[in-house]
This record gives sequence, C-alpha cells and structure tokens, in this order.
Amino acid sequence: MRILLDESLPKDLAQFIAGHEVVTVRTAGWSSFKNGKLLALAASAFEVFVTADRSLEFQQNLSILPIAVVVLVAKSNRIQHLEQLMPDLLRVLNHIPPRTLRRVGA
Repeated sequence: MRILLDESLPKDLAQFIAGHEVVTVRTAGWSSFKNGKLLALAASAFEVFVTADRSLEFQQNLSILPIAVVVLVAKSNRIQHLEQLMPDLLRVLNHIPPRTLRRVGA
C-alpha cells in the first residue's frame, strides 16, 4: 500500500510502517500545500494519508477523494508516543477502504 505521511509526523515514523511504501510530504515535494490541495495530490498517487491533524475531517470533505485518512491520536507527535500506535496502525491499514477516516490511539 502506498502511504503519504503528513508533515505533522516525524519522518522516522516511516520505518515502523513495515510492509508498505511510505513517502513523506516533504520527500514528495508537497510541503508548501494546504490540506485541500495536499489531499487532492495525495489521492492521485497514494491510497492512505496518515496525519496527526485531528481537525482535518472537519476542514475537508473526505468522502469525495479516493483516499483513506488515518489520524494518529497520541500524547504528542514525538516518535516515542507515536511508536506505541504502530501495531494498531498496521491493523487498520490492512482493512481501510477508500473515502474513510479512522482514528488510531486515545
């Protein structure tokens, strides 16, 4: 599965998402884009967008884009807090359909 990792997450998080092709927003060259444009670009090249932006679902109409979104909910965006969520994230990635949003974590 092709996954785009948002700028709100540490790039080192990609190493914990085993079995998937993970690209960061920065690596894709999309750092300057706001969420709407970013999601449109992501939908053309990725199956899942992973973020820590909890307000994304209220700011964007996710049902019109053929991409799934996973929001990681942790104590902070530090790798030590996010790493704990990786087993749950991997389970969600195995069963997430397009045009849906799932929360992983507290």
